[in-house]
Amino acid sequence: MGDLRDRFKGVFTALITPFRDGTIDHDAYGALVNRQLEAGVAGLVPVGTTGEAATLSDDEAEELIRRTVELARGRALIVAGAGANDTKKAVEKARRAEKAGADALLVVTPYYNKPTQAGLIAHCRAVAEATSLPVMLYSVPGRCGVEIAPETCARLVAECPNIVAIKEAGGNPLRVTQLRAACGDELIIHSGDDALTLPFLALGAVGVTSVVSNVAPREMVAMVDAWFAVNMAEALAIHERMSELAEAMFIESNPGPVKAALSILKLAGPEMRLPLVPVSTVTHGRLVDVLSRFSNTVGEIGELQKAC
Repeated sequence: MGDLRDRFKGVFTALITPFRDGTIDHDAYGALVNRQLEAGVAGLVPVGTTGEAATLSDDEAEELIRRTVELARGRALIVAGAGANDTKKAVEKARRAEKAGADALLVVTPYYNKPTQAGLIAHCRAVAEATSLPVMLYSVPGRCGVEIAPETCARLVAECPNIVAIKEAGGNPLRVTQLRAACGDELIIHSGDDALTLPFLALGAVGVTSVVSNVAPREMVAMVDAWFAVNMAEALAIHERMSELAEAMFIESNPGPVKAALSILKLAGPEMRLPLVPVSTVTHGRLVDVLSRFSNTVGEIGELQKAC
């Protein structure tokens, strides 16, 4: 577990999927991935919620995973999204992701179905048994309507050797303590909420699966690195400088704000797939304002380009 724990340590970017005229913008995607690698992120998470996986075809998802693996060339752990609210489809996605070269899988709780804990156990066990890859569970009750109970995690960890981690996105730092009480060091914990990264680390998490790092990867890496270097003052200072940006990324449904921010920075287009639509004019204006202040304060993004 020690080596695996080290591999999950640090900043993992939940990558957006840039679109142009309805299809994947592979040039923009490649540039975004390379920017992440240059910033020193530890992991890349293609075709997750932030990557609009629900509206990607199976072939598109597999192509993105394969492309991410090729670009990373072993420099980052590739944790591919393999979630679905149909267990059979989730199993198929897991197998395709493994075939495409992913290092691990991110398996979100089934959305809309709202299964019981027994249903979650059966679902996650079926996916885990279909692959040899390490599996990171993903609990995000705000989008799925159901939370993975600590006791459920403990049972899954005990029964499925390749279920090794969880992305915890319930907005409650107490969950870290509850998960550790139930699972000990057998379950690796990631913060799934950017704004809570520092408190999660303080309570025993080892990393963050981040939306904000699409925009500010160097800053997120610097904050997490400072924490693990026991430079608490520096970690706190970066956290405080990034807090407004982290909040702004969720003023509308993810990934609308982060795509708008990347568009403002001329790094990717704002296009999304229905039923998601680009952010409102009011939100866009607020993002321009926040990015301007963030760039001036931190100086890592560079000179903010004029908004479109």
